[in-house]
Amino acid sequence: MKEQTILQLQQQMNSGKLTSRAIVEWYLERFDDIDKNGPKLNSIIELNPDALAIADVLDAERREKGPRGHMHGIPVVIKDNIDTADKMMTTAGSLALLGSIPERDAFVVEKLRSAGAVILAKANLSEWANFRSEHSSSGWSSRGGQTLNPYVLDRNPCGSSSGSAVAVAADLCSVAVGTETDGSVICPSHANGIVGIKPTIGLVSRFGIVPISHTQDTAGPMGRCVADAAILLGAMTGIDSRDPVTQESDGKAHSDYTQFLDNKGLNGARIGVVRNLFGFDERVDEIMEASIEIMRENGAEMVDPTEIPTTKELWEPEYEVLLYEFKTDLNAYLAGLGPDAPVKSLEEVIKFNDANREKTMPFFGQDIMLKAQEKGSLESPEYAEVLEKCKKLAKTEGLDPVLKDKKLDAVIAPSGGPAWLTDHVTGDHFSGGSSSLAAVSGYSSITVPAGYIHGLPVGISLISGPYQEPRLIEIAYAFEQTSKIRRPPEFNPTVKFR
Repeated sequence: MKEQTILQLQQQMNSGKLTSRAIVEWYLERFDDIDKNGPKLNSIIELNPDALAIADVLDAERREKGPRGHMHGIPVVIKDNIDTADKMMTTAGSLALLGSIPERDAFVVEKLRSAGAVILAKANLSEWANFRSEHSSSGWSSRGGQTLNPYVLDRNPCGSSSGSAVAVAADLCSVAVGTETDGSVICPSHANGIVGIKPTIGLVSRFGIVPISHTQDTAGPMGRCVADAAILLGAMTGIDSRDPVTQESDGKAHSDYTQFLDNKGLNGARIGVVRNLFGFDERVDEIMEASIEIMRENGAEMVDPTEIPTTKELWEPEYEVLLYEFKTDLNAYLAGLGPDAPVKSLEEVIKFNDANREKTMPFFGQDIMLKAQEKGSLESPEYAEVLEKCKKLAKTEGLDPVLKDKKLDAVIAPSGGPAWLTDHVTGDHFSGGSSSLAAVSGYSSITVPAGYIHGLPVGISLISGPYQEPRLIEIAYAFEQTSKIRRPPEFNPTVKFR
């Protein structure tokens, strides 16, 4: 049953060759084999003890009424910063939230259960979604330890949705849900050789997700192929009164994105090549050039070069916005957990970490949290100023004029460089990437495997405007089906130079 797609699993369940219970059992056995007896990837932080019982109920329903849809009986791994009101905790990987079981599912989890998915497990992550220290190691949390990259075990899986990406790549689940503020779906998907979609802000509700930023946070689907990610995305969308921005998706969202899986999706597409995001690694550039040629050969018009110079100016104002919003948004989330919550504010989290620093801060501190705690309210003129600057740089002087004036369906850029050695002394070593464009603008993006450097995956990002997921899926699917790049991980202990 290795590396079966969702549609393949559905065919076998419909024919009676498989059941949801059998699929769940297979993944649980594989988890025991790989994550306990094998290289111990640390991608799964907690298994759902009710997964088999849920699968049995869904199997009975299939026999009596037929499947609800593509996700019926399909196991899904959920990042551990997404609320599940079951026997699993939601901790954002932090010991400060150990024992926290929310009273309600996140909206995304409600939607998945309604679609018939089996919530299989919670995934490890970069603690607090990588918003604790500037010297962090992606994929490490005080609760779950260090997640490993299944392609090369001493390399970093990137983050913060590290466990979600690794679980999918290592075939510990069919699909997984990650979250992104800036790069946390795109980077781990790229580094672990899978497909990740960062949806438009408003397409997927943020209710019940441990927050960083209400202007940039979103959950996103992760799968081994574009079709699986598209199916999962359709099960996650919907208007939620508890997240008012989702009202903007009315008439723009789809419950089934498989209708956009078009082998000829590149034909006639106008795609801009953002050259100013290239150049950080000549080997990555070679992979991008090969990808550009594949797109051109399959009918795409490549608008090359396409420059978006404001990308260099984004980080400083974006960081300030995130610091302000993290304090306000996290305090609101923690206060909403109820009287039994182990911590009730960012200030209490900081105090917990200080009191338990041998366990919570053995490698890096909480300098980002300390900076956020010092910020004022969202009513401050300083916050309004940097927020407006972000909108200008990312949208009105960034993506908007480029997409409009050049009449582009999308722009492309490298998703990042090959995974770096995991380093708990000095932290992460990012070489390059392009996630900030879609993250700060709140627009849509998708990363697809594009090649390998010494066995380490490299992805290509397609970025477009708001609610352009259908067009991105068309283009990404056509590229994937034509290039046939992805190959399964080999769990090599270190790089085999080729």
